[in-house]
Amino acid sequence: MRGSTNGSMNGSTRTMGVLTVGGLVVVTAYTVALGSNGWLWFGWVVLGLLTIAMVVTRS
Repeated sequence: MRGSTNGSMNGSTRTMGVLTVGGLVVVTAYTVALGSNGWLWFGWVVLGLLTIAMVVTRS
């Protein structure tokens, strides 16, 4: 059985994944509507790398 610590870690990883995908949608919509912004894409890449790091350390 999983302990409460594992359940909360799983929830935080899932939340981070949802934020990453949501961020991708927002940055893409911004790019389509107003043009590309390198800082937004850079921020999304950093968020994606943090999410991947969370998933890897979770395994």
